[in-house]
Amino acid sequence: MGIDSNTLQVDVSSTPQTSFNLPLSTGSILEIHTVCLPPQKTTFQKLKQRLSEVLFPDDPLHRFKNQTFLRKVVLGFQYFFPVLQWVSSYSFSTFRSDFISGLTIASLAIPQGISYAKLANLPPIIGLYSSFVPPLIYSLFGSSRHLGVGPVSIASLVMGTMLSESVSYSQEPELYLGLAFTATFLAGLFQASLGFFRLGFMIDFLSKATLLGFMAGAAVIVSLQQIQGLLGIVHFTKKMQIIPVMSSVFNHMNEWSWKTIVLGFSFLILLLIARLTSLKRPKLFWISAAAPLTSVIVSTVLVFLFKSELQDVSIIGKLPDGLNPPSAKMLYFHGPHLGLAIRVGIVTGILSLTEGIAVGRTFAALQNYQVDGNKEMMAIGLMNMAGSCSSCYVTTGSFSRSAVNYNAGAKTAFSNIVMAGSVLVTLLFLMPLFYYTPNLVLAAIIITAVIGLIDYNAAFLLWKLDKLDFLACLCSFFGVLLISVPIGLAISVGVSVFKILLHVTRPNTMVLGNIPGTQIYQNISRYENASTIPSFLIIGIESPIYFSNSTYLQQRILRWVREEEERLQQKEENLKCVILDLTAVTAIDSSGVDAMYELRKTLMNRSIQFVLVNPVGSVMEKLKHSEILDLFRTNQLYLTVGEAVTDISSSWKA
Repeated sequence: MGIDSNTLQVDVSSTPQTSFNLPLSTGSILEIHTVCLPPQKTTFQKLKQRLSEVLFPDDPLHRFKNQTFLRKVVLGFQYFFPVLQWVSSYSFSTFRSDFISGLTIASLAIPQGISYAKLANLPPIIGLYSSFVPPLIYSLFGSSRHLGVGPVSIASLVMGTMLSESVSYSQEPELYLGLAFTATFLAGLFQASLGFFRLGFMIDFLSKATLLGFMAGAAVIVSLQQIQGLLGIVHFTKKMQIIPVMSSVFNHMNEWSWKTIVLGFSFLILLLIARLTSLKRPKLFWISAAAPLTSVIVSTVLVFLFKSELQDVSIIGKLPDGLNPPSAKMLYFHGPHLGLAIRVGIVTGILSLTEGIAVGRTFAALQNYQVDGNKEMMAIGLMNMAGSCSSCYVTTGSFSRSAVNYNAGAKTAFSNIVMAGSVLVTLLFLMPLFYYTPNLVLAAIIITAVIGLIDYNAAFLLWKLDKLDFLACLCSFFGVLLISVPIGLAISVGVSVFKILLHVTRPNTMVLGNIPGTQIYQNISRYENASTIPSFLIIGIESPIYFSNSTYLQQRILRWVREEEERLQQKEENLKCVILDLTAVTAIDSSGVDAMYELRKTLMNRSIQFVLVNPVGSVMEKLKHSEILDLFRTNQLYLTVGEAVTDISSSWKA
């Protein structure tokens, strides 16, 4: 089938005065191609291929192909223990870089660990325990070279908030610790399970917009909570919402301590200056890295030297020395609070996993190497499970530690081992030195750390790119700020899911027109020079056709038909053919097939030809099995829109 001319002229018999030229390539014949069915496969073959695409998109076994048995064994050990990939080629120069990086992040990890533990309403020593065991586990199983492991502000805040709503540490310390360790174990179990079963796509429901608003709201809440330490207030609200916090601040003005205020805000200003300096001059990263530990040392010395004058300044007090005590017997797997531990474990597990993988991939991209998401899930999960049995709470990859680790020149995960060794020395020999450390400096460290979570530029970009994403961001921000952390997160996830459902149930449809001088058909509202073809209505669909949108698509297409008929009636023309471009329709179900049948039946009753163009293999297969494909015979199924218009127009001329 072909046209033996350079230009096809479409004449409509009912309107002889209207014509439209479709240019063809000079001296060429437009061939009409047949739309083929995909190769036949058994149900088992289809299921195997689909599961392989869903669960193994990266084909993790490709490295084992064409390898000897011994080499496969070595590769297998390296796959499960990434430490074996770099330890065999480890050199002194690499060790020197990792050693310096490890000591650098240790100077940040020690004060942060103490501070973040207080954020989770846990004893400060738990933060140091959590900076010792988890980094050792991660260095064995993690695939990132730059991830700095330890407690993080978001997971600490969420754990402290959710647990404190039901259990008070001051009244029931053993129960609170047991629930914290149990939540950590369950978070690790959840994370490792996602990695083992390769279900990491489940955490994608926490979109960037959701996390952006959540982290900004959490940063504000965390900062407001630290006002207690900066002002020296003794009796402070346990609630996290902005209104109760501010009310507590002004209702206890009689407890404000001017000595605490002067010292606290002085260290806060110094820490902010150090952070700003490192941001403006990345080569001076060591200033912000060393600032927290320096502040702790200076403030501790000041309080010790002037303890008689600074008696009203709150201090940490005595911290137990020694290695992490075992806590497996404290895990809480029965009783009325088990549901609480499960909820806290899942929420903190998702948040810490999302942050850890995002941070790892960020620095991997800078050094042009790959981070295996499923390995990271298993590594983070295993270190939390092991940590829960050694008096640690939820840990993950920290952005601040990882940034310092990267800038300090880390080459492998050995820097985490160096950091853990530094923490070990601190636990064994240096704990008495923290006795006079004031709580105000810990508050200043926390505020400085969480301020970086508020990203105004990213929020402004969301507004420009996607209003629904910006709405999800706002819902997350104000939900955390005004209601509670878990409810704010749930609201934002709900908005994100609503956005997905909106796109699925109300997919985009468009009228296509021909770009003059070509056989290309594009959206007429997007391309001003694209023009419709007389007697044809060409519609494109940009979505799979499922039960959730089949009725909407049927109604929307009939509306396009009605509007086109009304437009043509004004020109005394008729609509003869509706072409449905299925190029972007990746799948169809039984409801979609029924919608195609009903649509064809409705259009035929109105003497309008219904044509399908370029259905993909899976759609063709469904149409064939439903026997509807037999209804689309000659002049009703084409490979391209251009071929459909050309062939149908020539048949009208004949």
